[in-house]
Amino acid sequence: MYKRRRILAFATVGAVMCTGGFMPSASQAADSGDAGKKNSYAETHHLTADDVENINALNERALALGRPSAGPPFRTPDSAGDRVIPPAEPLDRMPDAYQPSGGRATTVVNNYIRKWQQVYSHRDGKKQQMTEEQRDKLSYGCVGVTWVNSGPYPTNKLAFAYFDENKYKNDLENTRPRPNETRAEFEGRIAKASFDERKGFKRARDVASVMNKALESAHDEGAYIENLKKELANNNDALRYEDSHSNFYSALRDTPSFKERYGGNSDPSKMKAVIYSKHFWSGQDRWGSSDKRKYGDPEAFRPAPGTGLVDMSKDRSIPRSPTNPGGGYVNFDYGWFGAQTDADADKTTWTHGDHYHAPDSDLGPMHVYESKFRNWSAGYSDFDRGTYAITFIPKSWNTAPDKMTQGWP
Repeated sequence: MYKRRRILAFATVGAVMCTGGFMPSASQAADSGDAGKKNSYAETHHLTADDVENINALNERALALGRPSAGPPFRTPDSAGDRVIPPAEPLDRMPDAYQPSGGRATTVVNNYIRKWQQVYSHRDGKKQQMTEEQRDKLSYGCVGVTWVNSGPYPTNKLAFAYFDENKYKNDLENTRPRPNETRAEFEGRIAKASFDERKGFKRARDVASVMNKALESAHDEGAYIENLKKELANNNDALRYEDSHSNFYSALRDTPSFKERYGGNSDPSKMKAVIYSKHFWSGQDRWGSSDKRKYGDPEAFRPAPGTGLVDMSKDRSIPRSPTNPGGGYVNFDYGWFGAQTDADADKTTWTHGDHYHAPDSDLGPMHVYESKFRNWSAGYSDFDRGTYAITFIPKSWNTAPDKMTQGWP
């Protein structure tokens, strides 16, 4: 157990984590664009600066574990060593009801495991008990929820967003900085408010739908690519002009479960495209302006016009720099969507977490949230970008049950 050495200045700090660090942010709801009016994750969940530091450290550790080729994290976890793997849960034990609050429902991680086993674990129609390896992944928090559902650690290469360039230019020209607001803070605020997460999510869903049509009758990668190009051409989609070696066309082959014997077994027709979301901070250039690290980089992580693709190659999961001494922000937040079919975004559910599982520390046990889209996309001051990413999992994995009588809010 670690000791809390200093308390966050909640009025200025922002920390949204999801066991591994995440939660919504950077949405069109950011039209208010005022970080001062948005609660930070730390303020909402009564976290100290040490809590935030340890959450970020563990997030980095998860990134290193999930992507060994990426090299070591930029800092080594220290006090985050109090993370604990949740115990196994009986396969046939039903989950208790979640506790609803506004547009979100919450439960303890042990109860989520019970629900996962009843609903999400199904492989070829059979329930599976969550293994120790899966519970280890889950214990990392926000990213853990996505990780345990997606199989491989999320790499974010196929991320989509929507940026309203006309709104951005118009607001820059026709509005003025607020009192005591620096130019960098003003531009960052206007840029954040010009992203529309609802449209970004829709773009990802549309692309995933096209990909799933292309997968249906394809039994090798060449047939899948050919089908995909035909579907894109029929829809007059700008993605058809992507280079053949781009992340867009190579995403399936780069998915580990596609090649696994008990996964896709290199047969595209056994795979499906699903969605998750990542919220993060734009000012990640360590050698750039300190103001951009504090207030965001207006030019960073904008989607490509036409395709909506976001170049995530410069995303290093670096948190926002403190706006005041003693403050700190969480570095990212993840939300799992899967393959839900409800056309109304507001009726969709996003599963995420608050922080890594540390029941014997001051931080406490991990909680899992189910949020409606409006709640998920509303955000905190920790993030100014929200992307919606596509990954592939075997069709036999159940990730979006229609109904469940127990465990839902």
